[in-house]
Amino acid sequence: MLGSSSTTVKNLPLKRRLCFLLKLVCFVSSVLIFCEFLIYYVVIFQCQWPDVEGGAHMSEKETSASVLKAIILADTHLLGEIKGHWLDKLRREWQMERSFQTALWLLQPDIVFILGDVFDEGKWSSPQAWADDVRRFQKMFKHSVFTELVVIAGNHDIGFHYEMTTYKVNRFEKVFNFTSGKLITRKGINFVLVNSVAMEGDGCAVCRTSEAKLVALSHKLNCSQQKLNHSNKRCNDVEKLPASEPILLQHYPLYRKSDAECTGEDSAPPEEKNIPFKEKYDVLSQEASQKLLWWFQPRLILSGHTHSACEVLHAGKIPEISVPSFSWRNRNNPSFIMGSITPTDFSLQKCFLPFESRVFTIYCAAGALLVILVLAHVQLLTPPFYFAQRLISKHKAV
Repeated sequence: MLGSSSTTVKNLPLKRRLCFLLKLVCFVSSVLIFCEFLIYYVVIFQCQWPDVEGGAHMSEKETSASVLKAIILADTHLLGEIKGHWLDKLRREWQMERSFQTALWLLQPDIVFILGDVFDEGKWSSPQAWADDVRRFQKMFKHSVFTELVVIAGNHDIGFHYEMTTYKVNRFEKVFNFTSGKLITRKGINFVLVNSVAMEGDGCAVCRTSEAKLVALSHKLNCSQQKLNHSNKRCNDVEKLPASEPILLQHYPLYRKSDAECTGEDSAPPEEKNIPFKEKYDVLSQEASQKLLWWFQPRLILSGHTHSACEVLHAGKIPEISVPSFSWRNRNNPSFIMGSITPTDFSLQKCFLPFESRVFTIYCAAGALLVILVLAHVQLLTPPFYFAQRLISKHKAV
């Protein structure tokens, strides 16, 4: 009987230690699961599709049939084998994968547009490195048959103009089925895909081909918007498209002097806003910009490249939205655009992803609490209650 009691007393500290260890494991696991998985649901769940004019008065079935739900993101910059550290790649790709998959599950868009610079090293990657980058992209951005993914070329995918070759353009087009001057029509809405890297205007082979396709498409769209009673012989044999003003999708923004007029928490930092943009490098040239506006008279332009948000009006009436980078490597507060679009109208809403600084703060706070709990458990740190009791006892003794 005495032996049994003695064994129980000896085992008590061991049980307490195991119980404490189990609590620590549960605490650490909970923090990891929240910061690496659940936080994306908590944040993206707060994003709502914007209402488009007339959409608020439609039934859910009518809205689904007439309103196209589009997600627009840009500049994912998947790191390559040359400049990408394995830990940085692992972290950034996990963040983007979780964000994208969570957004698909919660928001269920009809179509997703990625506005270029999908890869960071596509402009110089070897065939083997390119294949590896493509494989990782397809894993991160996998999607169901109910969601369409459209990817546009950026300068990091095929190189700046002086680095761009037919080989690089062709391998990008083969993977993503992208060609400059391609028209995508969904629910009566016309989207024009532009290879803005090829808008150099110097008559290079890729540039000539790209511009010729854009001019031909411009002719089709203009003919499709002619009134039925308008006689125009040039349009007699032209394939008719939906008579909806197009939306331009491209990587480079149209020409603007700088980001000085851009506002918002995800616009360029104050020290960068007044730096003049370089034509054909930071933005399209003035000539190329005027060509696109003249050819298509778009109702909306969506672009990337600058990694920061901006909204400008061209010709006083045509809005252009610069979409910030989707990667935490480029900014603390990545985001994407949610668009509710009809053939005659559109409404856009920004959806921010978890701020990396907040995730880091949670980890730091959890780490500090973990250290306090461990020190208290091993009695290297006296709990405040017992510390106060000891002070009172000493005071009474005196």
